[in-house]
Amino acid sequence: MARRLPPLNALRAFEAAARHLSFTKAADELFVTQAAISHQVKALEAWLGQPLFLRKNRNLYLTEAGQSYAGPLGMAFDEIDTATARLNALDSSGTLTVSVLPSIAAKWLVPRMRGFREQYPDIDVRLSPSTHLTDFSREAVDVVLRYGRGDWFGMKSDLFLTEDIFPVCSPELLKGRYPLNEPADLRHHTLLHDDYFEDWTRWLLAAGVEGVESERGPVYEDSANILQAAIAGEGVALGRSALAADDLAAGRLVRVFNISLPREFAYYVVAPEASADRPKVAAFRHWVIETAANDRLRN
Repeated sequence: MARRLPPLNALRAFEAAARHLSFTKAADELFVTQAAISHQVKALEAWLGQPLFLRKNRNLYLTEAGQSYAGPLGMAFDEIDTATARLNALDSSGTLTVSVLPSIAAKWLVPRMRGFREQYPDIDVRLSPSTHLTDFSREAVDVVLRYGRGDWFGMKSDLFLTEDIFPVCSPELLKGRYPLNEPADLRHHTLLHDDYFEDWTRWLLAAGVEGVESERGPVYEDSANILQAAIAGEGVALGRSALAADDLAAGRLVRVFNISLPREFAYYVVAPEASADRPKVAAFRHWVIETAANDRLRN
């Protein structure tokens, strides 16, 4: 049997006004105007067909009907509040599935996950490495870290990392037979190539270098692997600042020249608009953004 209920906004306005015996205090609580409270109460009285308040000497009083209605209504709102708190408590713990690009997982997210566990010990993160565009309606995924322009329809996308690219190599490589004093010296070294982000031709053009075979050298399908190859001394790679930051800070890689190229894409933490503010999802989103901001401050 369908319930015959008054408008919820009118009930909220009446319950708050009845509790405070003041339209002004009810308006402050609900973040609306006093006129809005008055309008909602009048609408409820019209719906019920009887008055709920009396005004005497600038004071507000409940009618007999208002008194009998306010008590059960207040308890009903208390039960809704309790049920909501219980649901939020359940959703603020348990497993959170994060789909993430393998490169940003290996070079940025995983080294920082201890901080998330310490801050949110009741949330168990399940990392799912993936490069495809997630279908949230079909996949058991709560939130993703993706690389792009942040313009995914129906999604809440928060920028957390921008990046540029520049040559990097192992410190040991600089001690070899051929130093890297200027970009033209790259002709003596193996260039490492990222199969997905190939920019050597563009970087050499920006550096004004000719005579370097920009297309020769081994190719890696994953941006994290190309950095590992550079660390191992296999050659010179175009490091992506977002991925190479930790290796540069630790001295595993060194930046060879100051010439860098900005990327038009960036990293975003993404979730459906309908679920982006669920406690577990919101906690992870905010942590990612805050962690990246702290990284920038340290660097």
